[in-house]
Amino acid sequence: MFTGIVEELGEVVVLEKREGATCFTLGGKLALGGIEIGHSIAVNGVCLTVISFDQNSFTIEAVPETLRRTNLGNLTVGSPVNLERSARAGAPVGGHYLQGHVDGIATVTRIEPEGEALNFYFKVAPEFMPYIVPKGFVALDGASLTVVTTTPDTFSLTLIPHSQKMLVMGNVQVGYRANLEVDVMGKYLENIAGARIAALEARIAELERKLT
Repeated sequence: MFTGIVEELGEVVVLEKREGATCFTLGGKLALGGIEIGHSIAVNGVCLTVISFDQNSFTIEAVPETLRRTNLGNLTVGSPVNLERSARAGAPVGGHYLQGHVDGIATVTRIEPEGEALNFYFKVAPEFMPYIVPKGFVALDGASLTVVTTTPDTFSLTLIPHSQKMLVMGNVQVGYRANLEVDVMGKYLENIAGARIAALEARIAELERKLT
């Protein structure tokens, strides 16, 4: 479990592609605090397992399903990555609860400066939009961010100057593909209520048919 408050920008220092998996060795400072083999860490919002570490870096591995679903397959040596250690009991929750399970990709279509802020516009598959609402939470590359506007297949958000310095998103260009995790609460609500609403709609439709 994570909170979407990125602790630092790490960097890919070694990339090893094996048959069936890719190993990433990532440099960082804060992320190494208290780290142990088997611990979970979010890399660009993807929950991954530490398989080795030293004083300056740690190594994780990603299998084909992870590489297909996320932007990790686009990383090269030198690429920056958002890093967050798993949530600790008693620590403040400054963002919102994340699982580190990426739902899909959000593609940057437009970037507009407004004062010191940067406004970002994203296109996503329409299937994700029911879970993305104005003033609601969304996670992009593991960062908890607030949605500003939505359309049937797009949404926007704003980065303050601090976030521009602390997140990968602060230095991307149009066309960048960010890892998207929608608010899990929306998915749970749909799972609980969706079938009941569908059944009710079917009953209403049947009643209307009988009355006509």
